Amino acid sequence: MMKTARLLLIYLLGVALTAAPAYARVVRVEILSRSDISGTFGNAGIYERITGRVYFAFDPRNPENRKIVDLDLAPRNANGEVEAVSDFVMLRPKDPSRSADLAVIDIVNRGGMTTFVFNLGRNGRASAQSAEFYGDALLMKRGVTIVALGWQWDVPPGMDALNAQAPTAGPRELNFQAPKVGSREHPITGLVRSDITIEASTTTIPLGHFLGAPIAYPVADPNDRANVLTVRDGPLAPRTVIPRREWRFARLTEAGIVNDPRSIYFERGFLPDKIYEVVYRAKEPVVVGAGLAAVRDMMSYLKYDQSAVTHVRYGIGYGVSQTGRFIRHFLYQGFNADEKGRAAFDGFFVHTAGAGRGSFNHRFAQPSRDAQPYSTFFYPTDLFPFTSVPTREPESGKRAGLRDNLKGSATTKVFYVDGGYEYWGRAASLTHTTPDGMLDVGFLGTERRYVISSAQHSSPAAWPLADSTKIPGTTAYPGDPLDQRLALRALMSSLIDWVAAGKAPPPSRYPALADGNLVRAGQTFPTIPNLPVARYPYQPYRLDFGPRWSQGIIDIEPPEVGAPYPLFVSSVDSIGNDLGGVRSIELLAPLATYYPWQLRRGKSAANDRLVSFRGTFIPLPRTEADRRATGDSRPSIESLYGNHSTFMSRVDSATAALVRERFLLPEDVPAARDRMSDVWARFGLDR
Repeated sequence: MMKTARLLLIYLLGVALTAAPAYARVVRVEILSRSDISGTFGNAGIYERITGRVYFAFDPRNPENRKIVDLDLAPRNANGEVEAVSDFVMLRPKDPSRSADLAVIDIVNRGGMTTFVFNLGRNGRASAQSAEFYGDALLMKRGVTIVALGWQWDVPPGMDALNAQAPTAGPRELNFQAPKVGSREHPITGLVRSDITIEASTTTIPLGHFLGAPIAYPVADPNDRANVLTVRDGPLAPRTVIPRREWRFARLTEAGIVNDPRSIYFERGFLPDKIYEVVYRAKEPVVVGAGLAAVRDMMSYLKYDQSAVTHVRYGIGYGVSQTGRFIRHFLYQGFNADEKGRAAFDGFFVHTAGAGRGSFNHRFAQPSRDAQPYSTFFYPTDLFPFTSVPTREPESGKRAGLRDNLKGSATTKVFYVDGGYEYWGRAASLTHTTPDGMLDVGFLGTERRYVISSAQHSSPAAWPLADSTKIPGTTAYPGDPLDQRLALRALMSSLIDWVAAGKAPPPSRYPALADGNLVRAGQTFPTIPNLPVARYPYQPYRLDFGPRWSQGIIDIEPPEVGAPYPLFVSSVDSIGNDLGGVRSIELLAPLATYYPWQLRRGKSAANDRLVSFRGTFIPLPRTEADRRATGDSRPSIESLYGNHSTFMSRVDSATAALVRERFLLPEDVPAARDRMSDVWARFGLDR
């Protein structure tokens, strides 16, 4: 037994200490666990699950690394390089001959894996060593290697999150003349801003973004006059300063109030739906851009290092929401070229990013910060340029495009995939209109844009919807169950085929000004009894962070807010469902209205604003008598179909069309039919 253990230890150390050749900046892979997953995955056979850590080294002198803000101010090893570490989970075919020779890097969202959205029928409560955990495992049955990689420094430990350890800029002695910025005598400091809108009264709020309770930068000096707490009633409302004597950097615990450089204690209490904002001076910023480089170098390692734990020919990056914005940022700043100038990724699936980038590569960046309809205001998320091809910003006169830096990615294939929510909650129309809102803007030949009409953010609401959740006084339910996963599976399959086999994907499909399917908010929605409609999408503004923002340094917090950008949303049909994008089976054989937005009903403020990420489901009136009795302007199920047989015939015609258009996989037709049968059983004429 002891001999077996020693042999295993020697084997693991041998793998862990494998040295990478020059310029492959993964310098070491440490394997912590390795085991087979029960069951088999189609022709790919048995998969194994590997967990471990990846050790990176970045040379600040390399041209491709100079774009990492403050990398030159971070501590260096004996080789003059800056080090970082990331957690990873790898799922790969055990038999290399059954591999697709392609890896998908799951750029994890706040530490959690996201590629499970492509799996149907998975049991998230099962063991990760069980095939049951992965459901039908679309990518694994194709022989794809999946690598989930931690990149975000402020993800708290625990909860199975994949973490990353990024370097800190200072304190250390530098080799240039005074002032010794970054030394112990002169630490790097800067303004950091935290805002929060709470749903229940409390006396303590964390300085980190409340969603996921990430790690925050600590205050440098609690008594610094730069530390200011304000409250306001709306995003653009005037701020009221809360006297400094009434709050402190502390938190309430069972043992009483304790000092805490990462929390604010306010004895009078923070109130729901008010916007609280604290600006404070912090020190020793994390080199956040190392996360971008880590994702780049992990893919480069898998492609170009013959001794890699898994060696593949092709690589695709997948990111959703936060990490979809991460990919847009990655492309904008030209991170797809590794230290030798080679292309790291061959393709990207950018999911529900809208028009955003994010806080991924500036001094004191907070990666968890985003921009929501009524939360996290005025962070550097939605900034010009928005479109892939260059446009002119009318206020500044600047001309630029998201993809101006094509080094390493001139042939990289990119899918931009949004839902209807992203037009209301993530300013998605800016990705394909001019900044003045006058014209449509296209995409590069290596890009496609797909909008899943009427889908809420990222993934569908759980089905079936519980009657207990129904919105009082209406027939509506909070949450949009349109099963966008079916379209996502088809699109990911098309991207893989485009990258690995050169098979062109379906043409882009999204609402546009020219076809009349992209309109100003305030359009006419159908009349649905007692249900107010959305009028105000999330609004990005021109922001001024100060004279050094182009260097990745913020000098003005909060930023100066300028003119708003013009926004558009999808037009709707007579039922209220979005037009102009990929219309899933739920819209082609409709039994309900699927609004991709939901209002903040019942809140103490901003009731006409949007709930973050969630949609609304409203069944159609069953009969003409029901419709007339309630004053619902939408057609009844009775008038549309008459009976179940006619309805299912419509479903079959619609699924056949979606398969032809390659927005539905043939093997997913039964899932589409089953869903529609379920909706009929609950809300159709036969119940």
